[in-house]
Amino acid sequence: MITHAQRYPSPHPQITLFRISYKSEGLTVKGLLAIPKNSGKDMLPGFLYLRGGIKKVGMVRVPRIIQLASQGFVVIAPFYRGNEGGEGREDFCGEDRQDAFHAFQVLRSLSIVDHDQLHIFGFSRGGPMAFFTALKYPEARSVVIWGGVSDMALTYEERVDLRKMMKRVIGGTPSKVPEGYRTRSPVHYCEGLTVPLLLIHGCKDENVSITHSLVLKECLDPKGMVETWFYPQYTHHFPPQENRKITFAFCEWMKTRNKEKPELSPL
Repeated sequence: MITHAQRYPSPHPQITLFRISYKSEGLTVKGLLAIPKNSGKDMLPGFLYLRGGIKKVGMVRVPRIIQLASQGFVVIAPFYRGNEGGEGREDFCGEDRQDAFHAFQVLRSLSIVDHDQLHIFGFSRGGPMAFFTALKYPEARSVVIWGGVSDMALTYEERVDLRKMMKRVIGGTPSKVPEGYRTRSPVHYCEGLTVPLLLIHGCKDENVSITHSLVLKECLDPKGMVETWFYPQYTHHFPPQENRKITFAFCEWMKTRNKEKPELSPL
């Protein structure tokens, strides 16, 4: 599934880092792959990391990927199409969600990865990417969304600074192309989710308001599929020390998600 892999300098002696290329709907997409040294284990859990932002804003950072891999996960983090030498162009959780889907397939194709322990994480704009990936691949053990967008029309209303970009990549305003915003919004697809979901959000977040997580929680609560960790004192970006603590905690939460062995959907 990986078409090219090149060793990349790793700041951690126990984690091997690669810059990879893979195919997504015919496009070459770039990303990072982090593999912890195995310590005698047969296979390791897999972790799909879905970044926020667009283009250079919110780009995948090596320290973050190392932080996650140091918890014992094999981590794949796509840059999304059009970035870092990849082909195509991002469209903010439209067709570019295929880059997440194919990265999930790459992750579970790796011989070192335990196919029964696949996890998905999304931050900010990566939140809907993670949600839709979990919808498509219900064999995932868990999905964690931190400060995630759940309603694109609400983002359009809240983020005046993003409106020009959103109109360009989605095709217009929410009133002009409502379906373009609806199909990018997890709140309209709650009935399909079967993967345990953890929502993490700072209540003072002005980039993606807590409303996004509250409405998603409300629509998923009746299914018993959602847990929430809300922090009244924090914004979109948590203080580094707290970020590290919460990251360790959600990684432990992922590892404790258990369910019957699922059947894999076709590669």
